[in-house]
Amino acid sequence: MPRRLTEKKLVLASHNRGKLAEIAALLAPFGKEVVGAPALGLPEPAETEDSFAGNAALKARAAARGAQLPALADDSGFCVAALGGAPGVHTADWASQPDGSRDYAKAMAAVWARMLEQDGAADRHAWFVCALALAWPGGHVEAYEGRVAGHAVWPPRGANGFGFDPMFVPDGHEQTFGEMAPAAKHAISHRADAFARLVAGSLG
Repeated sequence: MPRRLTEKKLVLASHNRGKLAEIAALLAPFGKEVVGAPALGLPEPAETEDSFAGNAALKARAAARGAQLPALADDSGFCVAALGGAPGVHTADWASQPDGSRDYAKAMAAVWARMLEQDGAADRHAWFVCALALAWPGGHVEAYEGRVAGHAVWPPRGANGFGFDPMFVPDGHEQTFGEMAPAAKHAISHRADAFARLVAGSLG
């Protein structure tokens, strides 16, 4: 049986403002006191695992140890069939700049350029994956993974969301994640899928 989260206070182990906002909104109905890792001065550990679940667990354990509180971490990424699933677990690396910032406009352009190298035959199928890991200070972890399928588009559209959202159209829809209202995206996203599994396993 998955371990249930009975504690009232929870650390969100992320330094990404977009992720912090989305996860905090998903947690709001559960009456948890939520605090982000930056507010506690917790460092962001290097993501050295080769899977979304592995990186999420790594970050959650580090935050739980540092704060001595349960911690929830997300590791997510954009995957393109034409690129063999890349950027995948290296999604943030594609956006990294020499000064430590992240430029997702350049990252999206790089992905599209790589796809164009296939002479117009690129498979535009794409998907987002989200792994959520809930860790306790003692080291126990519960992990949940969700995904949403769709296709890549160019040029990017919309100013909502973050990361690769403006170049992804989920199956059954015409708008990109960047064009969707936050509530519409939250209803179908990879993070919502993973969160629904987290709720069923550890929160509900």
